[in-house]
Amino acid sequence: MNRHILVIKLGALGDFVQAFGPFAAIRDRHPDAEITLLTTKPYAALAAACPWFDHVWIDDKPKMWQVTGVLKLRRKLASGHFDRVYDLQTSDRSSWYFRLMGGEVDWSGIAPGCSLPHTNPDRDHMHTVERQAEQLAMAGIESVPPPDLSWAEGDVGRFGLPGRFALICPGGAPHRPAKRWPAERFGTACLWLAERGIIPVLLGTQAEKAEIATIRGICPQALSLAGKTSFLDILGLGRRASVALGNDTGPMHLVATAGCRSVVLFSHDSNPDLCAPRGRVTLLRRPSLRDLTLAEVEQALVELLA
Repeated sequence: MNRHILVIKLGALGDFVQAFGPFAAIRDRHPDAEITLLTTKPYAALAAACPWFDHVWIDDKPKMWQVTGVLKLRRKLASGHFDRVYDLQTSDRSSWYFRLMGGEVDWSGIAPGCSLPHTNPDRDHMHTVERQAEQLAMAGIESVPPPDLSWAEGDVGRFGLPGRFALICPGGAPHRPAKRWPAERFGTACLWLAERGIIPVLLGTQAEKAEIATIRGICPQALSLAGKTSFLDILGLGRRASVALGNDTGPMHLVATAGCRSVVLFSHDSNPDLCAPRGRVTLLRRPSLRDLTLAEVEQALVELLA
Protein backbone atom coordinates (compact mmCIF):
# COMPACT_ATOMS: atom_id res chain seq x y z
CA MET A 1 0.00 0.00 0.00
CA ASN A 2 1.30 3.45 -0.94
CA ARG A 3 1.03 5.67 2.13
CA HIS A 4 3.30 8.57 1.17
CA ILE A 5 2.97 9.85 -2.39
CA LEU A 6 4.76 12.66 -4.20
CA VAL A 7 3.27 14.34 -7.27
CA ILE A 8 5.57 16.54 -9.34
CA LYS A 9 4.15 19.39 -11.45
CA LEU A 10 6.35 22.45 -11.70
CA GLY A 11 4.55 24.51 -14.40
CA ALA A 12 3.76 26.31 -16.65
CA LEU A 13 0.24 27.57 -15.90
CA GLY A 14 -1.54 25.88 -18.81
CA ASP A 15 0.22 22.59 -18.08
CA PHE A 16 -0.59 22.90 -14.38
CA VAL A 17 -4.29 23.43 -15.12
CA GLN A 18 -4.36 20.46 -17.48
CA ALA A 19 -3.04 18.33 -14.63
CA PHE A 20 -6.18 18.94 -12.53
CA GLY A 21 -7.74 15.73 -13.85
CA PRO A 22 -4.65 13.62 -13.08
CA PHE A 23 -4.37 15.25 -9.63
CA ALA A 24 -7.94 14.22 -8.85
CA ALA A 25 -7.45 10.73 -10.29
CA ILE A 26 -4.36 10.17 -8.13
CA ARG A 27 -6.30 11.21 -5.03
CA ASP A 28 -9.19 8.90 -5.98
CA ARG A 29 -6.76 6.01 -6.46
CA HIS A 30 -5.06 6.67 -3.10
CA PRO A 31 -7.83 8.05 -0.85
CA ASP A 32 -6.05 7.31 2.42
CA ALA A 33 -2.52 8.26 1.39
CA GLU A 34 -0.64 11.36 2.44
CA ILE A 35 -0.09 13.16 -0.86
CA THR A 36 2.47 15.92 -1.36
CA LEU A 37 2.71 18.14 -4.44
CA LEU A 38 6.09 19.49 -5.50
CA THR A 39 5.60 22.64 -7.56
CA THR A 40 7.05 26.10 -8.06
CA LYS A 41 6.17 29.28 -6.20
CA PRO A 42 3.72 30.80 -8.75
CA TYR A 43 1.35 27.82 -8.36
CA ALA A 44 1.67 27.17 -4.62
CA ALA A 45 -1.40 29.16 -3.54
CA LEU A 46 -3.61 27.56 -6.20
CA ALA A 47 -2.30 24.11 -5.27
CA ALA A 48 -3.00 24.76 -1.59
CA ALA A 49 -6.63 25.57 -2.45
CA CYS A 50 -7.05 22.27 -4.30
CA PRO A 51 -8.65 19.38 -2.37
CA TRP A 52 -6.21 16.78 -3.66
CA PHE A 53 -3.06 17.40 -1.59
CA ASP A 54 -2.13 17.20 2.05
CA HIS A 55 1.04 19.22 1.56
CA VAL A 56 2.42 21.60 -1.06
CA TRP A 57 6.19 21.93 -1.32
CA ILE A 58 7.94 24.61 -3.34
CA ASP A 59 10.81 23.65 -5.59
CA ASP A 60 13.38 26.44 -5.96
CA LYS A 61 14.85 24.49 -8.89
CA PRO A 62 18.54 24.67 -7.97
CA LYS A 63 21.02 24.22 -10.77
CA MET A 64 22.99 20.99 -10.71
CA TRP A 65 26.16 22.88 -9.79
CA GLN A 66 24.50 24.71 -6.87
CA VAL A 67 25.59 22.12 -4.37
CA THR A 68 23.96 23.66 -1.29
CA GLY A 69 20.60 23.93 -3.01
CA VAL A 70 20.78 20.42 -4.45
CA LEU A 71 21.65 18.92 -1.06
CA LYS A 72 18.79 20.83 0.56
CA LEU A 73 16.37 19.50 -2.06
CA ARG A 74 17.65 15.95 -1.63
CA ARG A 75 17.16 16.13 2.15
CA LYS A 76 13.67 17.53 1.64
CA LEU A 77 12.70 14.74 -0.74
CA ALA A 78 14.16 12.11 1.58
CA SER A 79 12.17 13.51 4.52
CA GLY A 80 8.91 12.63 2.78
CA HIS A 81 9.62 8.86 2.93
CA PHE A 82 7.71 8.52 -0.33
CA ASP A 83 6.49 5.11 -1.48
CA ARG A 84 5.51 6.30 -4.94
CA VAL A 85 6.13 9.31 -7.17
CA TYR A 86 3.91 10.46 -10.02
CA ASP A 87 6.11 12.69 -12.15
CA LEU A 88 3.62 14.67 -14.24
CA GLN A 89 6.28 17.16 -15.31
CA THR A 90 8.28 14.46 -17.15
CA SER A 91 11.12 16.84 -17.95
CA ASP A 92 14.85 16.31 -17.78
CA ARG A 93 14.82 18.12 -14.45
CA SER A 94 12.06 16.10 -12.83
CA SER A 95 13.56 12.86 -14.16
CA TRP A 96 16.83 13.86 -12.52
CA TYR A 97 14.96 13.86 -9.18
CA PHE A 98 14.53 10.10 -9.58
CA ARG A 99 18.30 9.75 -9.35
CA LEU A 100 18.45 12.38 -6.61
CA MET A 101 16.09 10.20 -4.55
CA GLY A 102 18.32 7.16 -5.04
CA GLY A 103 16.52 5.52 -7.96
CA GLU A 104 14.67 3.02 -5.74
CA VAL A 105 11.30 4.67 -5.18
CA ASP A 106 8.25 3.45 -7.14
CA TRP A 107 8.21 6.03 -9.96
CA SER A 108 5.73 6.87 -12.75
CA GLY A 109 7.35 8.96 -15.46
CA ILE A 110 10.08 8.79 -18.05
CA ALA A 111 13.19 8.62 -15.85
CA PRO A 112 15.55 5.91 -17.14
CA GLY A 113 15.19 2.80 -15.01
CA CYS A 114 11.98 3.84 -13.27
CA SER A 115 9.50 1.13 -12.27
CA LEU A 116 6.39 2.54 -13.97
CA PRO A 117 7.61 4.10 -17.20
CA HIS A 118 5.43 5.81 -19.80
CA THR A 119 6.77 3.82 -22.71
CA ASN A 120 4.86 5.27 -25.68
CA PRO A 121 7.56 6.50 -28.11
CA ASP A 122 5.07 9.01 -29.55
CA ARG A 123 4.26 10.62 -26.19
CA ASP A 124 5.76 13.96 -27.23
CA HIS A 125 3.25 14.13 -30.09
CA MET A 126 0.21 13.64 -27.85
CA HIS A 127 -1.97 16.33 -26.35
CA THR A 128 -1.09 16.91 -22.70
CA VAL A 129 -4.44 15.56 -21.51
CA GLU A 130 -4.17 12.26 -23.38
CA ARG A 131 -0.46 11.91 -22.61
CA GLN A 132 -0.98 12.22 -18.85
CA ALA A 133 -3.99 9.89 -18.91
CA GLU A 134 -1.96 7.24 -20.73
CA GLN A 135 0.95 7.67 -18.33
CA LEU A 136 -1.35 7.10 -15.36
CA ALA A 137 -3.02 4.12 -17.06
CA MET A 138 0.41 2.50 -17.35
CA ALA A 139 0.80 3.11 -13.61
CA GLY A 140 -2.52 1.44 -12.79
CA ILE A 141 -4.87 4.46 -12.78
CA GLU A 142 -7.22 3.57 -15.59
CA SER A 143 -9.64 6.51 -15.49
CA VAL A 144 -8.95 10.26 -15.49
CA PRO A 145 -12.37 11.96 -15.53
CA PRO A 146 -12.83 15.74 -15.62
CA PRO A 147 -12.17 17.09 -12.12
CA ASP A 148 -14.82 18.51 -9.79
CA LEU A 149 -14.05 22.23 -9.50
CA SER A 150 -16.77 23.14 -6.99
CA TRP A 151 -13.96 24.20 -4.64
CA ALA A 152 -12.77 26.89 -7.08
CA GLU A 153 -14.45 29.92 -5.55
CA GLY A 154 -12.31 33.02 -5.48
CA ASP A 155 -13.71 36.10 -3.76
CA VAL A 156 -14.96 37.52 -7.05
CA GLY A 157 -17.87 39.41 -5.51
CA ARG A 158 -15.43 42.14 -4.49
CA PHE A 159 -15.07 43.15 -8.14
CA GLY A 160 -18.70 44.25 -8.39
CA LEU A 161 -19.12 42.93 -11.93
CA PRO A 162 -22.39 43.15 -13.88
CA GLY A 163 -24.64 40.17 -14.51
CA ARG A 164 -23.38 39.59 -18.05
CA PHE A 165 -19.68 39.94 -18.72
CA ALA A 166 -17.00 38.50 -20.99
CA LEU A 167 -13.45 37.69 -19.93
CA ILE A 168 -10.76 39.03 -22.27
CA CYS A 169 -7.14 37.83 -22.16
CA PRO A 170 -5.17 39.99 -24.62
CA GLY A 171 -1.71 39.17 -23.29
CA GLY A 172 0.76 36.34 -23.43
CA ALA A 173 4.38 35.49 -22.80
CA PRO A 174 6.46 38.65 -23.42
CA HIS A 175 9.09 36.68 -25.34
CA ARG A 176 6.50 35.24 -27.75
CA PRO A 177 4.76 38.24 -29.37
CA ALA A 178 3.61 36.10 -32.32
CA LYS A 179 1.04 34.52 -29.98
CA ARG A 180 -0.86 37.81 -29.61
CA TRP A 181 -3.80 39.07 -31.67
CA PRO A 182 -3.43 42.85 -32.21
CA ALA A 183 -4.74 44.88 -29.28
CA GLU A 184 -6.70 47.14 -31.62
CA ARG A 185 -8.77 44.16 -32.76
CA PHE A 186 -9.35 43.08 -29.20
CA GLY A 187 -10.60 46.60 -28.56
CA THR A 188 -13.07 46.47 -31.45
CA ALA A 189 -14.24 43.00 -30.37
CA CYS A 190 -14.80 44.38 -26.87
CA LEU A 191 -16.86 47.23 -28.30
CA TRP A 192 -18.92 44.67 -30.24
CA LEU A 193 -19.59 42.77 -27.00
CA ALA A 194 -20.45 45.92 -25.05
CA GLU A 195 -22.96 46.97 -27.69
CA ARG A 196 -24.74 43.67 -27.02
CA GLY A 197 -24.94 44.22 -23.29
CA ILE A 198 -21.94 42.04 -22.36
CA ILE A 199 -19.32 44.04 -20.48
CA PRO A 200 -15.71 43.10 -21.35
CA VAL A 201 -13.54 42.37 -18.32
CA LEU A 202 -9.82 42.51 -19.08
CA LEU A 203 -7.45 40.05 -17.39
CA GLY A 204 -3.69 40.27 -17.32
CA THR A 205 -0.72 41.66 -15.45
CA GLN A 206 1.04 45.00 -15.49
CA ALA A 207 3.02 43.62 -18.44
CA GLU A 208 -0.15 44.02 -20.54
CA LYS A 209 -0.65 47.66 -19.50
CA ALA A 210 -0.12 49.00 -23.03
CA GLU A 211 -2.52 46.50 -24.62
CA ILE A 212 -5.18 47.18 -22.00
CA ALA A 213 -4.85 50.95 -22.48
CA THR A 214 -5.33 50.46 -26.23
CA ILE A 215 -8.41 48.32 -25.69
CA ARG A 216 -10.01 50.76 -23.23
CA GLY A 217 -9.28 53.62 -25.59
CA ILE A 218 -11.45 51.87 -28.19
CA CYS A 219 -13.99 50.46 -25.72
CA PRO A 220 -14.37 52.70 -22.64
CA GLN A 221 -16.98 50.30 -21.23
CA ALA A 222 -14.30 47.65 -20.69
CA LEU A 223 -13.31 47.02 -17.07
CA SER A 224 -9.72 46.17 -16.22
CA LEU A 225 -8.80 43.67 -13.51
CA ALA A 226 -5.16 43.58 -14.60
CA GLY A 227 -2.94 42.78 -11.65
CA LYS A 228 -5.94 42.29 -9.34
CA THR A 229 -6.76 38.61 -9.77
CA SER A 230 -5.29 35.42 -8.40
CA PHE A 231 -5.48 32.14 -10.30
CA LEU A 232 -8.31 31.12 -7.98
CA ASP A 233 -10.14 34.36 -8.80
CA ILE A 234 -9.85 33.61 -12.52
CA LEU A 235 -11.39 30.18 -12.00
CA GLY A 236 -14.27 31.80 -10.10
CA LEU A 237 -14.74 34.42 -12.80
CA GLY A 238 -14.71 31.69 -15.45
CA ARG A 239 -17.62 29.98 -13.73
CA ARG A 240 -19.70 33.16 -14.00
CA ALA A 241 -18.69 34.72 -17.33
CA SER A 242 -20.96 34.54 -20.40
CA VAL A 243 -18.01 33.96 -22.74
CA ALA A 244 -14.25 34.44 -22.95
CA LEU A 245 -11.86 35.54 -25.68
CA GLY A 246 -8.10 35.38 -25.53
CA ASN A 247 -4.76 34.36 -26.92
CA ASP A 248 -3.11 31.02 -26.21
CA THR A 249 -2.09 31.94 -22.69
CA GLY A 250 -2.31 30.40 -19.23
CA PRO A 251 -5.36 32.29 -17.92
CA MET A 252 -7.44 31.00 -20.84
CA HIS A 253 -6.76 27.47 -19.58
CA LEU A 254 -8.16 28.46 -16.19
CA VAL A 255 -11.22 30.07 -17.77
CA ALA A 256 -11.94 27.14 -20.09
CA THR A 257 -11.39 24.57 -17.33
CA ALA A 258 -13.95 26.43 -15.22
CA GLY A 259 -16.52 25.67 -17.93
CA CYS A 260 -16.68 29.05 -19.65
CA ARG A 261 -17.48 29.09 -23.37
CA SER A 262 -14.22 30.32 -24.87
CA VAL A 263 -12.65 31.46 -28.13
CA VAL A 264 -8.89 30.84 -28.06
CA LEU A 265 -6.58 32.27 -30.71
CA PHE A 266 -3.53 30.39 -31.99
CA SER A 267 -0.74 31.36 -34.34
CA HIS A 268 1.76 28.85 -35.70
CA ASP A 269 3.95 29.75 -32.72
CA SER A 270 2.20 27.00 -30.75
CA ASN A 271 0.40 23.79 -31.65
CA PRO A 272 -3.18 23.37 -30.37
CA ASP A 273 -2.95 19.64 -31.09
CA LEU A 274 -0.53 19.43 -28.16
CA CYS A 275 -1.68 22.07 -25.73
CA ALA A 276 -5.07 23.64 -26.53
CA PRO A 277 -7.47 24.24 -23.63
CA ARG A 278 -10.22 21.67 -23.33
CA GLY A 279 -13.90 22.32 -22.66
CA ARG A 280 -16.47 24.40 -24.53
CA VAL A 281 -13.73 25.91 -26.65
CA THR A 282 -13.58 27.24 -30.20
CA LEU A 283 -10.07 27.38 -31.64
CA LEU A 284 -9.14 29.91 -34.32
CA ARG A 285 -5.69 29.53 -35.88
CA ARG A 286 -3.71 31.42 -38.49
CA PRO A 287 0.03 31.30 -39.27
CA SER A 288 0.08 34.97 -38.21
CA LEU A 289 -2.63 36.31 -35.93
CA ARG A 290 -2.53 39.55 -37.89
CA ASP A 291 -4.34 37.58 -40.59
CA LEU A 292 -7.22 36.64 -38.26
CA THR A 293 -10.10 38.99 -39.00
CA LEU A 294 -12.48 40.61 -36.58
CA ALA A 295 -15.41 39.10 -38.50
CA GLU A 296 -14.13 35.56 -37.85
CA VAL A 297 -13.80 36.22 -34.12
CA GLU A 298 -17.23 37.83 -33.91
CA GLN A 299 -18.80 34.85 -35.70
CA ALA A 300 -17.18 32.45 -33.23
CA LEU A 301 -18.56 34.53 -30.35
CA VAL A 302 -22.02 34.57 -31.91
CA GLU A 303 -22.04 30.78 -32.15
CA LEU A 304 -20.94 30.33 -28.54
CA LEU A 305 -23.47 32.85 -27.24
CA ALA A 306 -26.38 31.36 -29.23
